[in-house]
Amino acid sequence: MKSTLLLLWVIIAMTVTSQSKVTKQPFGKTEDGTPVELYTLQDGKLTVRIMTYGGIVVSLEVPDRDGKPADVVLGFDSLDGYIKTGNKPYMGAIIGRFANRIAGGTFQLNGKTFHVPRNDGDNALHGGLIGFNKKVWEAREINNGVELTYVSKNGEQGFPGTLTTTVRYTVSGNELRIEYSATTDADTVLNLTNHSYFNLKGQGNGNILDHQMKINAHRFTPTNANLIPTGELAPVAGTPFDFLKSTVIGLRIDADNQQLKLAHGYDHNWVLDGDGRKVEVAAEAYEPTTGRVLEVLTDQPGIQFYTGNFLDGTITGKGGKVYNKRDAFCLETQHFPDSPNHPEFPTTKLRPGETFHSVTTFRFSAR
Repeated sequence: MKSTLLLLWVIIAMTVTSQSKVTKQPFGKTEDGTPVELYTLQDGKLTVRIMTYGGIVVSLEVPDRDGKPADVVLGFDSLDGYIKTGNKPYMGAIIGRFANRIAGGTFQLNGKTFHVPRNDGDNALHGGLIGFNKKVWEAREINNGVELTYVSKNGEQGFPGTLTTTVRYTVSGNELRIEYSATTDADTVLNLTNHSYFNLKGQGNGNILDHQMKINAHRFTPTNANLIPTGELAPVAGTPFDFLKSTVIGLRIDADNQQLKLAHGYDHNWVLDGDGRKVEVAAEAYEPTTGRVLEVLTDQPGIQFYTGNFLDGTITGKGGKVYNKRDAFCLETQHFPDSPNHPEFPTTKLRPGETFHSVTTFRFSAR
């Protein structure tokens, strides 16, 4: 009886494993000749392609309510597309060392002042001039996915400490899971995210204003004119930032609201209602014509909802599609922007002997 049960479990395990497939292929070289690889992850209904340059999600194919797949993330057909444009929109990339903005490119840690190159007006954005999105990561195949590792040396882009970061992308059924971990040899600050641009109609198939969005957050962090948080945790009630119920994105995006005017749409951090210790649903997007649904689950305290306000038609992406304003949205799980300069925010400090660990899952379905 025991042997029969054991054999049954082996057969089940082999069946589950056989549905999952990981392959890799060359994807060109950087300007200095460093080879870049492309990993294709397939399981269930999802096909995801990740490249070692920037840890970028190059494509993500998801079926609609009729089972027809489409690529729902913006990007380029080749490595050259990312390199020649500098991938200024950060499409699909791993962002670090510090996602989002640092005011003046300056922060203090343990009584010392550190400077990150300013690349967004007076701010440092997404880790400075050469962030993790422009690095070639070491890769190895793992069960259902790929593990990427990058060692950022002490002083890189002005950040203290040598930081070792590992990001695991895995696909299972209808989920793309991103698991982040990092260690340091000196006190530092850290904020990691993925910067995929989504359009659930399919990339390049028009704007996202008719998508419906739900964000599980009663508060958000208003910004000043430089898009730096003021420090206030403002209630969303009675404002265009209330997405506690599923709401059409375009309904209030051009409302007479100072915060929307400053950002040219939505480009703000929502303070998630979760406790920041367990993975919970943070947001849900729904596209009515295809029926595609995207749920974002995370253990992070915040999520940046960005509506592609600075896409301006100058970028031609996959399949010759031109990317215009509001042709995609981002849901970047994160700590709050400019946290090192706001001690009242959840800390982004990482010390030697500690391990930063976080999980974000993109779960797809259709209805």
